[in-house]
Amino acid sequence: MTETLPLQSAIMFAVAAVFLLAGAWLLIQLRHPQGPARVYVYRMVGIMALAGGSVLAMSAWAMWRWSLEA
Repeated sequence: MTETLPLQSAIMFAVAAVFLLAGAWLLIQLRHPQGPARVYVYRMVGIMALAGGSVLAMSAWAMWRWSLEA
């Protein structure tokens, strides 16, 4: 049994990584003084990007594991 990563899972992992990196970058930017509107947007979008990236990575992992059972 080979454990090669299907193309669909690889794409999902790549998109998840982009979301996670973008979310982390936005939250790291909050260390610098920002206006109240920018703090709100960076915090909201950063947390949503981290959450979306995490869920997408878990879904990609599950899809990869299910493809091994077939």
